[in-house]
Amino acid sequence: MSTEPSGGRTAEDVPLPGGDFSLFIARLNIHGLMSLGVVENPVTGKSHMNLDQAKMLVLDLEMLVEKTSGNLSQFEQNQLTKVTSDLRHLYESKAER
Repeated sequence: MSTEPSGGRTAEDVPLPGGDFSLFIARLNIHGLMSLGVVENPVTGKSHMNLDQAKMLVLDLEMLVEKTSGNLSQFEQNQLTKVTSDLRHLYESKAER
């Protein structure tokens, strides 16, 4: 009995995406949402809030906004600004509780 999925491919056969700024920001956003307990951790299947980690991610994103100013496409700039703003507001609302 084979443990391979249909088609004979395994996770190791599929290359991981990398080097894409938009995907990088999306991954930081997901980590931020997990840190704020909004999204379940896909490994544990549970939500857990870690405000220190969320704050670190917000500060990292704010640093990226500053350091990449004038060096991004309009789409990338809009995505980075929105993700940073949304996570900052969500962090602030959770931290106040």
